[in-house]
Amino acid sequence: MIQLPKIIKLLKMKVLNVDLGERSYPIYIGSDLIADPEIISQHIKSKQVLIVTNETIAPLYLDKVLHSLSGYQVQTLILPDGEQYKTVDTVTTIFDAFLEHQYGRSATLIALGGGVIGDMGGFAAACFQRGVPFIQVPTTLLAQVDSSVGGKTGVNHPLGKNMIGAFYQPECVIIDVQVLSTLDDRQLSAGLAEVIKYGLIRDPEFFSWLEQNMTVLLARDYAALSSAIERCCLAKAQIVAEDEKESGVRAILNLGHTFGHAIESGSGYGVYLHGEAVAIGCCQAADLSRRLGQLSDSDVDRIVAIFQRAGLPTNPPDNLSTDDYLAFMGRDKKNIDGNIHLILLARIGWAELPLTVNTDLLVATLESYGTV
Repeated sequence: MIQLPKIIKLLKMKVLNVDLGERSYPIYIGSDLIADPEIISQHIKSKQVLIVTNETIAPLYLDKVLHSLSGYQVQTLILPDGEQYKTVDTVTTIFDAFLEHQYGRSATLIALGGGVIGDMGGFAAACFQRGVPFIQVPTTLLAQVDSSVGGKTGVNHPLGKNMIGAFYQPECVIIDVQVLSTLDDRQLSAGLAEVIKYGLIRDPEFFSWLEQNMTVLLARDYAALSSAIERCCLAKAQIVAEDEKESGVRAILNLGHTFGHAIESGSGYGVYLHGEAVAIGCCQAADLSRRLGQLSDSDVDRIVAIFQRAGLPTNPPDNLSTDDYLAFMGRDKKNIDGNIHLILLARIGWAELPLTVNTDLLVATLESYGTV
Protein backbone atom coordinates (compact mmCIF):
# COMPACT_ATOMS: atom_id res chain seq x y z
CA MET A 1 0.00 0.00 0.00
CA ILE A 2 1.36 3.42 -1.00
CA GLN A 3 1.68 5.81 1.94
CA LEU A 4 -0.28 9.08 1.90
CA PRO A 5 2.79 11.41 1.60
CA LYS A 6 3.89 9.39 -1.44
CA ILE A 7 0.45 9.69 -3.04
CA ILE A 8 0.46 13.46 -2.46
CA LYS A 9 3.90 13.78 -4.04
CA LEU A 10 2.86 11.74 -7.08
CA LEU A 11 -0.25 13.83 -7.56
CA LYS A 12 1.80 17.02 -7.46
CA MET A 13 4.43 15.71 -9.87
CA LYS A 14 4.11 16.69 -13.52
CA VAL A 15 5.31 14.38 -16.28
CA LEU A 16 5.96 15.77 -19.75
CA ASN A 17 7.08 13.77 -22.76
CA VAL A 18 9.69 14.57 -25.37
CA ASP A 19 8.23 12.76 -28.37
CA LEU A 20 11.08 11.41 -30.47
CA GLY A 21 9.82 7.97 -31.39
CA GLU A 22 12.19 5.30 -30.08
CA ARG A 23 14.22 8.02 -28.32
CA SER A 24 11.25 9.54 -26.48
CA TYR A 25 11.67 10.20 -22.77
CA PRO A 26 9.85 11.76 -19.82
CA ILE A 27 10.57 14.97 -17.94
CA TYR A 28 9.57 14.70 -14.28
CA ILE A 29 8.86 17.97 -12.45
CA GLY A 30 8.16 17.99 -8.72
CA SER A 31 9.57 18.21 -5.20
CA ASP A 32 11.93 15.78 -3.46
CA LEU A 33 12.31 13.69 -6.60
CA ILE A 34 16.07 13.08 -6.49
CA ALA A 35 15.75 10.83 -3.45
CA ASP A 36 12.92 8.76 -4.95
CA PRO A 37 14.24 5.35 -6.06
CA GLU A 38 11.01 4.51 -7.88
CA ILE A 39 11.54 7.30 -10.40
CA ILE A 40 15.21 6.89 -11.19
CA SER A 41 15.46 3.09 -11.07
CA GLN A 42 12.99 2.51 -13.92
CA HIS A 43 15.43 4.29 -16.26
CA ILE A 44 18.60 2.40 -15.27
CA LYS A 45 19.40 -0.58 -17.48
CA SER A 46 22.12 -2.35 -15.44
CA LYS A 47 23.67 -2.37 -11.98
CA GLN A 48 26.58 -0.17 -13.10
CA VAL A 49 26.02 3.55 -12.45
CA LEU A 50 28.45 6.46 -12.66
CA ILE A 51 27.31 9.71 -11.03
CA VAL A 52 29.09 12.76 -12.44
CA THR A 53 28.69 15.89 -10.33
CA ASN A 54 30.78 18.82 -9.13
CA GLU A 55 32.33 20.08 -5.92
CA THR A 56 29.46 22.50 -5.27
CA ILE A 57 26.59 20.05 -5.72
CA ALA A 58 28.18 16.93 -4.21
CA PRO A 59 28.01 18.09 -0.56
CA LEU A 60 24.39 19.14 -1.02
CA TYR A 61 22.69 16.38 -3.00
CA LEU A 62 25.01 13.47 -3.78
CA ASP A 63 23.99 11.50 -0.68
CA LYS A 64 20.31 11.82 -1.58
CA VAL A 65 20.92 10.39 -5.03
CA LEU A 66 23.11 7.62 -3.59
CA HIS A 67 20.31 6.75 -1.17
CA SER A 68 17.94 6.29 -4.10
CA LEU A 69 20.42 3.91 -5.75
CA SER A 70 20.78 1.38 -2.96
CA GLY A 71 21.64 -2.00 -4.45
CA TYR A 72 23.41 -0.62 -7.52
CA GLN A 73 27.12 -0.69 -8.27
CA VAL A 74 27.66 3.06 -8.00
CA GLN A 75 30.81 5.09 -8.57
CA THR A 76 31.03 8.86 -8.29
CA LEU A 77 33.17 11.45 -10.05
CA ILE A 78 33.32 14.94 -8.53
CA LEU A 79 34.58 17.58 -10.96
CA PRO A 80 35.58 21.21 -10.36
CA ASP A 81 32.75 23.70 -10.76
CA GLY A 82 32.71 26.30 -13.51
CA GLU A 83 32.32 26.98 -17.22
CA GLN A 84 36.11 27.17 -17.57
CA TYR A 85 36.25 23.41 -16.91
CA LYS A 86 33.85 22.55 -19.74
CA THR A 87 36.62 21.11 -21.90
CA VAL A 88 37.69 17.98 -23.73
CA ASP A 89 40.30 17.39 -21.01
CA THR A 90 37.59 17.27 -18.33
CA VAL A 91 35.47 14.89 -20.39
CA THR A 92 38.52 12.62 -20.62
CA THR A 93 38.41 12.22 -16.84
CA ILE A 94 34.87 10.86 -17.23
CA PHE A 95 36.14 8.31 -19.75
CA ASP A 96 38.89 7.45 -17.27
CA ALA A 97 36.31 6.73 -14.56
CA PHE A 98 34.33 4.40 -16.85
CA LEU A 99 37.47 2.51 -17.81
CA GLU A 100 39.05 2.34 -14.35
CA HIS A 101 35.89 0.75 -12.94
CA GLN A 102 35.49 -1.56 -15.97
CA TYR A 103 32.05 -0.26 -16.84
CA GLY A 104 30.47 -1.47 -20.08
CA ARG A 105 28.05 -0.01 -22.58
CA SER A 106 25.01 -0.86 -20.46
CA ALA A 107 26.29 1.34 -17.59
CA THR A 108 24.25 4.46 -16.88
CA LEU A 109 25.76 7.90 -16.38
CA ILE A 110 23.81 10.26 -14.11
CA ALA A 111 24.61 13.94 -14.65
CA LEU A 112 23.90 15.66 -11.31
CA GLY A 113 24.51 19.38 -11.65
CA GLY A 114 23.96 22.45 -13.75
CA GLY A 115 24.35 22.97 -17.45
CA VAL A 116 28.10 22.37 -17.50
CA ILE A 117 27.79 18.96 -15.85
CA GLY A 118 24.80 18.05 -17.98
CA ASP A 119 26.51 19.03 -21.23
CA MET A 120 29.77 17.25 -20.40
CA GLY A 121 28.09 14.18 -18.92
CA GLY A 122 25.85 13.84 -21.94
CA PHE A 123 28.77 14.25 -24.33
CA ALA A 124 30.80 11.65 -22.46
CA ALA A 125 27.82 9.27 -22.54
CA ALA A 126 27.41 9.84 -26.28
CA CYS A 127 31.08 9.01 -26.93
CA PHE A 128 31.97 6.22 -24.49
CA GLN A 129 31.75 2.91 -26.33
CA ARG A 130 29.73 4.83 -28.94
CA GLY A 131 26.94 5.53 -26.52
CA VAL A 132 25.80 4.59 -23.03
CA PRO A 133 22.52 5.56 -21.32
CA PHE A 134 22.44 8.76 -19.26
CA ILE A 135 20.03 10.58 -17.00
CA GLN A 136 19.82 14.33 -16.49
CA VAL A 137 19.30 15.57 -12.92
CA PRO A 138 19.62 19.36 -13.33
CA THR A 139 20.27 21.42 -10.22
CA THR A 140 20.13 24.97 -11.58
CA LEU A 141 17.11 26.79 -12.95
CA LEU A 142 18.87 27.34 -16.26
CA ALA A 143 19.59 23.65 -16.67
CA GLN A 144 16.06 22.71 -15.61
CA VAL A 145 14.32 24.90 -18.18
CA ASP A 146 16.76 24.56 -21.03
CA SER A 147 20.04 22.66 -21.26
CA SER A 148 18.89 19.38 -19.69
CA VAL A 149 16.12 18.94 -22.28
CA GLY A 150 16.69 18.27 -25.95
CA GLY A 151 19.90 16.26 -26.15
CA LYS A 152 22.42 18.98 -26.94
CA THR A 153 25.70 17.93 -25.35
CA GLY A 154 29.23 19.19 -25.71
CA VAL A 155 32.19 21.24 -24.55
CA ASN A 156 33.75 24.59 -25.31
CA HIS A 157 36.76 25.46 -27.43
CA PRO A 158 38.91 28.58 -26.84
CA LEU A 159 37.68 29.94 -30.18
CA GLY A 160 33.99 29.26 -29.59
CA LYS A 161 31.40 28.00 -27.13
CA ASN A 162 29.88 24.52 -27.53
CA MET A 163 31.78 23.89 -30.74
CA ILE A 164 32.50 20.23 -29.93
CA GLY A 165 29.55 18.02 -29.14
CA ALA A 166 26.76 15.70 -30.21
CA PHE A 167 22.99 15.39 -30.20
CA TYR A 168 22.33 12.61 -27.69
CA GLN A 169 19.07 12.21 -25.81
CA PRO A 170 18.84 11.20 -22.11
CA GLU A 171 16.73 8.38 -20.72
CA CYS A 172 14.83 10.92 -18.63
CA VAL A 173 15.12 14.34 -17.00
CA ILE A 174 14.40 14.60 -13.27
CA ILE A 175 13.64 18.18 -12.20
CA ASP A 176 13.46 18.60 -8.44
CA VAL A 177 12.28 22.14 -7.75
CA GLN A 178 13.39 21.91 -4.10
CA VAL A 179 17.07 22.00 -5.11
CA LEU A 180 16.59 25.64 -6.11
CA SER A 181 16.51 26.48 -2.38
CA THR A 182 20.32 26.24 -2.33
CA LEU A 183 20.87 28.06 -5.63
CA ASP A 184 22.57 31.42 -5.14
CA ASP A 185 20.83 34.58 -6.30
CA ARG A 186 23.15 35.14 -9.26
CA GLN A 187 22.51 31.63 -10.61
CA LEU A 188 18.76 32.04 -10.10
CA SER A 189 18.79 35.23 -12.14
CA ALA A 190 20.88 33.53 -14.82
CA GLY A 191 18.22 30.85 -15.12
CA LEU A 192 15.49 33.45 -15.42
CA ALA A 193 17.21 34.74 -18.57
CA GLU A 194 16.35 31.50 -20.35
CA VAL A 195 12.83 31.56 -18.86
CA ILE A 196 12.28 35.05 -20.31
CA LYS A 197 13.63 33.84 -23.65
CA TYR A 198 10.74 31.35 -23.96
CA GLY A 199 8.25 34.19 -23.57
CA LEU A 200 10.04 36.21 -26.22
CA ILE A 201 10.30 33.50 -28.87
CA ARG A 202 6.88 31.90 -28.81
CA ASP A 203 4.61 32.85 -25.93
CA PRO A 204 3.54 36.49 -25.48
CA GLU A 205 1.08 35.56 -22.72
CA PHE A 206 3.91 33.93 -20.78
CA PHE A 207 6.04 37.04 -21.28
CA SER A 208 3.26 39.16 -19.75
CA TRP A 209 2.90 36.65 -16.90
CA LEU A 210 6.62 36.97 -16.21
CA GLU A 211 6.34 40.76 -16.10
CA GLN A 212 3.64 40.39 -13.46
CA ASN A 213 5.33 37.63 -11.44
CA MET A 214 9.06 38.40 -11.56
CA THR A 215 9.15 39.47 -7.91
CA VAL A 216 7.47 36.22 -6.87
CA LEU A 217 9.93 34.15 -8.91
CA LEU A 218 12.90 35.95 -7.40
CA ALA A 219 11.45 35.23 -3.95
CA ARG A 220 11.60 31.49 -4.85
CA ASP A 221 7.90 30.82 -4.64
CA TYR A 222 7.90 27.13 -5.54
CA ALA A 223 4.45 27.15 -7.08
CA ALA A 224 5.43 29.98 -9.42
CA LEU A 225 8.79 28.40 -10.22
CA SER A 226 7.18 25.04 -10.94
CA SER A 227 4.66 26.68 -13.24
CA ALA A 228 7.40 28.54 -15.12
CA ILE A 229 9.59 25.44 -15.41
CA GLU A 230 6.69 23.36 -16.72
CA ARG A 231 5.78 25.97 -19.33
CA CYS A 232 9.38 26.26 -20.55
CA CYS A 233 9.92 22.50 -20.67
CA LEU A 234 6.65 21.98 -22.54
CA ALA A 235 7.68 24.56 -25.13
CA LYS A 236 11.11 23.04 -25.56
CA ALA A 237 9.75 19.50 -25.74
CA GLN A 238 7.38 20.53 -28.53
CA ILE A 239 10.12 22.31 -30.47
CA VAL A 240 12.61 19.45 -30.07
CA ALA A 241 9.99 16.91 -31.15
CA GLU A 242 9.45 18.95 -34.30
CA ASP A 243 13.15 19.53 -35.05
CA GLU A 244 15.52 17.37 -33.03
CA LYS A 245 18.79 18.36 -34.69
CA GLU A 246 18.19 22.06 -35.30
CA SER A 247 17.68 22.02 -39.04
CA GLY A 248 14.73 24.38 -38.73
CA VAL A 249 12.49 25.75 -35.98
CA ARG A 250 14.70 24.61 -33.08
CA ALA A 251 17.10 27.42 -33.99
CA ILE A 252 14.73 29.96 -32.42
CA LEU A 253 15.82 28.66 -29.01
CA ASN A 254 19.10 30.47 -29.72
CA LEU A 255 17.63 33.97 -29.45
CA GLY A 256 20.41 36.15 -28.02
CA HIS A 257 22.87 33.27 -27.98
CA THR A 258 25.09 34.35 -30.88
CA PHE A 259 25.73 37.66 -29.14
CA GLY A 260 25.92 35.89 -25.79
CA HIS A 261 28.40 33.25 -26.87
CA ALA A 262 30.66 36.00 -28.20
CA ILE A 263 30.56 37.62 -24.75
CA GLU A 264 31.37 34.34 -23.00
CA SER A 265 34.18 33.41 -25.38
CA GLY A 266 35.64 36.89 -25.60
CA SER A 267 35.55 37.58 -21.87
CA GLY A 268 36.94 34.19 -20.85
CA TYR A 269 34.65 31.31 -19.88
CA GLY A 270 33.24 31.75 -16.39
CA VAL A 271 33.47 35.53 -16.20
CA TYR A 272 29.85 35.83 -17.33
CA LEU A 273 27.33 33.13 -16.50
CA HIS A 274 25.62 31.77 -19.59
CA GLY A 275 22.28 33.31 -18.62
CA GLU A 276 23.89 36.70 -18.03
CA ALA A 277 25.42 36.65 -21.50
CA VAL A 278 22.11 35.52 -23.03
CA ALA A 279 20.28 38.40 -21.30
CA ILE A 280 22.65 40.91 -22.87
CA GLY A 281 22.39 39.10 -26.19
CA CYS A 282 18.59 39.20 -26.15
CA CYS A 283 18.70 42.97 -25.58
CA GLN A 284 21.10 43.34 -28.50
CA ALA A 285 18.89 41.14 -30.67
CA ALA A 286 15.93 43.32 -29.71
CA ASP A 287 17.85 46.45 -30.67
CA LEU A 288 18.74 44.96 -34.06
CA SER A 289 15.12 43.87 -34.57
CA ARG A 290 14.09 47.49 -33.94
CA ARG A 291 16.61 48.71 -36.53
CA LEU A 292 14.96 46.35 -39.01
CA GLY A 293 11.57 47.93 -38.25
CA GLN A 294 10.17 44.86 -36.49
CA LEU A 295 10.03 46.11 -32.87
CA SER A 296 8.99 49.47 -31.50
CA ASP A 297 10.93 51.52 -28.96
CA SER A 298 8.41 50.51 -26.30
CA ASP A 299 8.89 46.82 -27.17
CA VAL A 300 12.64 47.13 -26.67
CA ASP A 301 12.11 49.03 -23.43
CA ARG A 302 9.88 46.21 -22.12
CA ILE A 303 12.49 43.61 -23.03
CA VAL A 304 15.36 45.46 -21.39
CA ALA A 305 13.23 46.20 -18.33
CA ILE A 306 12.25 42.58 -17.65
CA PHE A 307 15.86 41.39 -17.78
CA GLN A 308 16.85 44.19 -15.42
CA ARG A 309 14.02 43.27 -13.04
CA ALA A 310 15.37 39.73 -13.03
CA GLY A 311 18.69 41.08 -11.75
CA LEU A 312 20.52 40.56 -15.03
CA PRO A 313 23.01 42.73 -16.92
CA THR A 314 21.79 44.33 -20.13
CA ASN A 315 25.01 45.95 -21.33
CA PRO A 316 28.03 44.02 -22.67
CA PRO A 317 31.57 44.20 -21.27
CA ASP A 318 33.58 47.18 -22.45
CA ASN A 319 36.64 45.07 -23.28
CA LEU A 320 35.12 43.58 -26.46
CA SER A 321 35.53 45.58 -29.65
CA THR A 322 33.18 45.40 -32.62
CA ASP A 323 35.84 43.41 -34.47
CA ASP A 324 36.05 40.99 -31.51
CA TYR A 325 32.30 40.51 -31.62
CA LEU A 326 32.22 39.95 -35.37
CA ALA A 327 35.09 37.44 -35.17
CA PHE A 328 33.39 35.33 -32.50
CA MET A 329 29.96 35.67 -34.10
CA GLY A 330 31.48 34.62 -37.42
CA ARG A 331 32.19 31.19 -35.94
CA ASP A 332 28.62 30.60 -34.77
CA LYS A 333 27.10 27.21 -35.64
CA LYS A 334 24.06 28.81 -37.34
CA ASN A 335 26.15 30.63 -39.95
CA ILE A 336 25.89 29.60 -43.58
CA ASP A 337 28.65 30.07 -46.18
CA GLY A 338 30.51 32.45 -43.92
CA ASN A 339 27.51 34.75 -43.39
CA ILE A 340 26.35 35.60 -39.86
CA HIS A 341 22.80 34.34 -39.28
CA LEU A 342 20.84 35.59 -36.26
CA ILE A 343 17.57 34.79 -34.55
CA LEU A 344 15.62 38.04 -34.29
CA LEU A 345 12.14 39.03 -33.16
CA ALA A 346 9.22 39.81 -35.45
CA ARG A 347 7.38 40.88 -32.30
CA ILE A 348 7.39 40.06 -28.59
CA GLY A 349 6.33 36.42 -28.50
CA TRP A 350 7.47 35.47 -32.00
CA ALA A 351 11.04 34.78 -33.13
CA GLU A 352 12.12 34.38 -36.74
CA LEU A 353 14.30 31.62 -38.11
CA PRO A 354 17.95 32.59 -38.72
CA LEU A 355 18.43 35.26 -41.33
CA THR A 356 21.45 36.87 -42.86
CA VAL A 357 21.80 40.27 -41.24
CA ASN A 358 22.87 43.51 -42.84
CA THR A 359 26.39 44.01 -41.49
CA ASP A 360 25.98 47.78 -41.23
CA LEU A 361 22.91 47.37 -39.00
CA LEU A 362 24.67 44.75 -36.90
CA VAL A 363 27.66 47.05 -36.43
CA ALA A 364 25.28 49.88 -35.51
CA THR A 365 23.74 47.71 -32.78
CA LEU A 366 27.16 46.71 -31.46
CA GLU A 367 28.38 50.30 -31.45
CA SER A 368 25.21 51.50 -29.74
CA TYR A 369 26.19 49.20 -26.86
CA GLY A 370 29.57 50.85 -26.50
CA THR A 371 31.85 48.67 -28.62
CA VAL A 372 34.44 50.37 -30.78
